Amino acid sequence: MILDKNFNMFLEELASSAPVPGGGGASAACGSLAAALASMVANLTTGKKKYAQYEEDIQRILREAEEKRNALVALADADAEAFAPLAKAYSLPKNTEEEIAYREEVMKKVLYDASIAPLRIMETVSEVILLIEEVAEKGSVMALSDAGVAAVFAEAALKGASLNVFINTKSMKDRDTADELNAKAHALIADGSARTEAVFSKVMKRLDN
Repeated sequence: MILDKNFNMFLEELASSAPVPGGGGASAACGSLAAALASMVANLTTGKKKYAQYEEDIQRILREAEEKRNALVALADADAEAFAPLAKAYSLPKNTEEEIAYREEVMKKVLYDASIAPLRIMETVSEVILLIEEVAEKGSVMALSDAGVAAVFAEAALKGASLNVFINTKSMKDRDTADELNAKAHALIADGSARTEAVFSKVMKRLDN
């Protein structure tokens, strides 16, 4: 798996001229870091008498954050796997009507698949954001800054993945499908950004005094 390796190795591959990992994998990685930070805050909260009233919620957050983190690791691979046939499709010949028709048929599928993969990253990160909101409210104040960092990373992951949606929908001839996918991405950005920025503002207000 792309993220199942030494972090420096991942960074070296990301920095290279290889087509994958790219922005999608980096966005998934960023989202997984956000989920891991949500887990960190929860782990620093669990068992503390001061937060006993939230213990059941904290345990649920721990379970769900781990699930989302693992899902994002898998989605980094899904994004890379969707890119390979897209790159191949762009090199298909288009010298005859038959070749053009076949190329358009292939492009329709691979562009859709390459758009869905980062959209799934966005949807998963949006679920992570809900956990970050909750842990920022119920988690230990000693880890408040970590909740803020989680929110920043989650917003970056969300917006980063959206660019991989938009670059592919831009090439779609089926504009109805493109508009539908774009609308979903824009809605996720609007909701997620509002939530993460609210968390960041609350954290800053409590820390900057």
